[in-house]
Amino acid sequence: MILGLVEHESGVPEETSLEALTMARELAAGEETELGAVVFGEEGGALEGELGPYGVEEIYHVTHDRLDGYAPAAWGESITQLVSELGVSTVAAPGTDRGHEVLAHAGAALDAPMATDCIAVDVVDEGETYELRRHRWGGSLVEHARLEGETKLVTAAEHEYPIEEAASTTEPTVSEFTPSLDDAHLRVRVERVETADEEGIPLGEARVVVGGGRGVGGPEDYDKLEELADLLGGTVGASRAAINEGWRPHDDQIGLTGAQISPDIYIACGISGAVQHMVGCKGADTILAINTDSEAAIVQKADYAVIGDLHEVVPELTEAIRETT
Repeated sequence: MILGLVEHESGVPEETSLEALTMARELAAGEETELGAVVFGEEGGALEGELGPYGVEEIYHVTHDRLDGYAPAAWGESITQLVSELGVSTVAAPGTDRGHEVLAHAGAALDAPMATDCIAVDVVDEGETYELRRHRWGGSLVEHARLEGETKLVTAAEHEYPIEEAASTTEPTVSEFTPSLDDAHLRVRVERVETADEEGIPLGEARVVVGGGRGVGGPEDYDKLEELADLLGGTVGASRAAINEGWRPHDDQIGLTGAQISPDIYIACGISGAVQHMVGCKGADTILAINTDSEAAIVQKADYAVIGDLHEVVPELTEAIRETT
């Protein structure tokens, strides 16, 4: 069995988990085995309708009277026990902070090899070996590697796998699984969740993102970007350079040490396109760069580019859009 870790919010699977299920389903087909899913949380048992279209045949809903929130070691131990009980050959998880952390705990307990941020995995030797490609150094290079082991652990790089439904919808059964946990497994856990005071659409959910870098010039000039973003129903982000200048709050940072975005369009204004920033926006379907430097890295990587002063281009773009709506 291939077992996929599915993160969800109130019973709705996260997009990154559905991406990981695409990878897991390909592995299950290559090994001619079934695809299962492991879920945590009270609403996890009601996910059969959400996961059936993605080919999941069995859902294992982890329940425990002391497991009422995220606890990385406890989640990892639960997966470890499921692997031993079910004879799981591979556990696949989304390449999120939580997915990496949970599989790291499981890998330590199982003494199993783990490959993170995979962008392609091929089954060879009847499943004994995986030949894979994965992001390294923040996405600045791609590593080609082989993964071998009785149980293998892999995570799918965010926004690299498409969310694809299976050829036919399954009707997965839901089985409750109660792991054996002790105090050590629950030493670290989420006690409460506090909602940020920031208004608007979170960067990770926005379908349109307007980003500003050092070329914006100062905090007051982000008003032009805010106006464009509001008109398009999107939100504003920033490069690390702008954050370091104190022009925008850290929650607005896009990049390796900030948010990973996957909008329909990313409009990058006055941003040079450093590797760390490109890691954060590589999931965008389309990138439009507005920059005075035609040789800027982001211009070379963008789908479209306007070579000009953003202080002139952005207001004209905003006005043109307003006239057509």
